[in-house]
Amino acid sequence: MSDEPGDVAAEPSIRDVPEAHRYEVSLHGERCGLAAYLDTGRQRVFYHAEVGERFSGRGLAGALVTAALNDTRAGGKRIVAVCPYVAAYVRRHHEFDDILDPVTPAVLTAVRSQTTSRPPKE
Repeated sequence: MSDEPGDVAAEPSIRDVPEAHRYEVSLHGERCGLAAYLDTGRQRVFYHAEVGERFSGRGLAGALVTAALNDTRAGGKRIVAVCPYVAAYVRRHHEFDDILDPVTPAVLTAVRSQTTSRPPKE
């Protein structure tokens, strides 16, 4: 088995980085992508997700979002999907319907405030 970052058989590592308000996905110790969030009360608002172009097509974004949403559930929080990728994901994966909240003007204001003061860094 190859130890190259392009190795398709490699298992991604996904972790929450609470001080950066994001989940990160890595292969062989190299960060490949992130899902940025904002916690507001009982809600975890996912407002941005990305996987680096050279890592695309490997299912990393789906694995990242699945892990992030499952962790959100385990933490007793509800999900708000502002990010277009996360929104499309929850439309296709109904196992999160019971903890999904709508995007509201108040949520969008909180996200705008958050992202102008601390944008996600790749």
